[in-house]
Amino acid sequence: MIRVSVPRPARRRLAGVAAAGLLVATVAGAPGAQAAPDDVAAEQAATVEAVTAQLAVDEISSSDNMRLIANLPKQAPFDTQAAFGTDIAFSGPFAYVGNYEGFTIYNIANPAAPKIMSTVRCPGSQNDISVHGSLLFLSTDSPRSDDSCASTGVPSSQTKWEGIKVFDISNPVKPEYVKSVQTACGSHTHTLVPAEDKESVYLYVSSYGPSDTYVGCARPHDSISIVKVPVKSPTDAAVVAMPNLFPEGGYTNTSGCHDITVFPEKDLAAGACMGDGILMDISDREAPKVVHSVRDTVNFAFWHSATFNNTGTKVVFTDELGGGSGATCNPTIGPKRGADAVYDIVDGKLVFRSYFKIPRENASTENCVAHNGSLIPVPGRDIMVQAWYQGGISVWDFTDSANPTEIGYWERGPLSATQRILGGSWSAYYYNGHIYSSDIQKGFDVIEIDQESIPGAKTHHYTELNVQTQPSY
Repeated sequence: MIRVSVPRPARRRLAGVAAAGLLVATVAGAPGAQAAPDDVAAEQAATVEAVTAQLAVDEISSSDNMRLIANLPKQAPFDTQAAFGTDIAFSGPFAYVGNYEGFTIYNIANPAAPKIMSTVRCPGSQNDISVHGSLLFLSTDSPRSDDSCASTGVPSSQTKWEGIKVFDISNPVKPEYVKSVQTACGSHTHTLVPAEDKESVYLYVSSYGPSDTYVGCARPHDSISIVKVPVKSPTDAAVVAMPNLFPEGGYTNTSGCHDITVFPEKDLAAGACMGDGILMDISDREAPKVVHSVRDTVNFAFWHSATFNNTGTKVVFTDELGGGSGATCNPTIGPKRGADAVYDIVDGKLVFRSYFKIPRENASTENCVAHNGSLIPVPGRDIMVQAWYQGGISVWDFTDSANPTEIGYWERGPLSATQRILGGSWSAYYYNGHIYSSDIQKGFDVIEIDQESIPGAKTHHYTELNVQTQPSY
C-alpha cells in the first residue's frame, strides 16, 4: 500500500462541457450556456485554446476537493497486464473486486489502509460481481472448457460452459465455490434483484454477441436470463425464465443488453441494451416488461449502463463509444459522444434532457469514455461519481437535469507516452464516506472527497451495496 500526496497539474479543458467551479468556458449553443460580455468571452476563448501541459505518465491531477488516500497495486496472480480489474460490490467492512482472473476481498474498515483478506483465482472474462449476505455471484463471459476455476478458454465454437458462479463468502479468508449456472451467451454482467419473500434473490443476466457458430449463443438473442437463487440453498440456483425484451429485434439487431439497474422500491429497471435504452416494470420479477424504449442514433454508439437518481424519477445512461479501448475524450469526438445522457421519467416515459462529459482533454494514448459509476446519497440532490477509464474519476451533479455540472475530479496520467495501453478506472463507487475505484492496471484506489462538496452524504450508511441494485435514499 502507498499513500500519495502529489501536486495537481492542469489538463487542457474541452469547450462545450459545463463544470461548476472547474471549467471557465462555456460555448454558445451548449445546454445551459449563457452569453458573456465580449471581453469575458475573449478571455474564455483564449483559456480554452491554450494548450496546458498534458499529464506525464502516472502523474496525478485533481480538483482541490478530492485526493487519493490509499492504493493497493494488483497482487499475484492478478499482477499481469491482461488481468483487468473490473467491478466492485460491498458488504459491511469488505469490498469485493472482480478481475478477469477471479476476485479479491479487501477489508476497508480503515479506508486509508485497506487490507487484502483473500484472492480467489477463477479466470473468466468480466467477472462482474455482486454480493448478498454470505453469497457472492460472479459473471463469466467467455467460452470455457468447463465450469471449474481451473477451466481454460476455448473458441466459441467449442463452448462447454459460461454463465454465473456462486461462492460462499461467510469466511472472507477462504471463500468456497458452491454452484455454477450456465446461461445463454454467458454473463457479461448481472444485476441482483431481491425477491419480495426475501427467501430468494434473482439475477438478471445480461449478455450479447450471438452468432451461428457460437455454441449456446445462437441468433437471435434479444433476451436476458433470469436466475433464481434460494438464499438458504444456493446449490438449487437455476435459470427460471428468459424473457424476450425485443420481440421486434431492437435497433440494428440489438441482440441483448449490456447492463441493467433496478430500483426495487418502485418495481422499476433501466436497461442499457446496445442500441436501445429501456425502462421496465419488474413487479413480476420473473416476467419483466419493457414499458418504454429510446434511441439516440446521432450521439450514442453503445448503450452501456444506467443509473437512477435518488427518487427513481431520472435515469443516466452511458455511451461506451469504442468499447472502452478508444481515446474519445478529445475535441474531435466532442462533448456529446462517449458521454452520459440524462433522461427524466415523465408519465412512465424516458424524456431526454442533456448530455454530460468530463471537461478535460485526454491524450491519444489514453482510453477514455463514460463507464461505471454510482449515485452518491445526498438528500435533495442528484450527484453521481463515475469512472472514465484513463479519464479518471468524476463527481457531477444532475439535480438540474438540463444543466449537469462537474463538482470534482481525480485522475492519473497515461500508462504510456507512446502507446495506448488499456487501463484506468473501470468502476468508481461511493460507499460510506469514500470513493472506491477498481483500476484496470493500478489496482484498488481509495479517494477522499471533501464533505462540503456533497453535504449530507454521510447521513446514509450502507450495510450492503450492489450498485446496480439501487436503494431508495
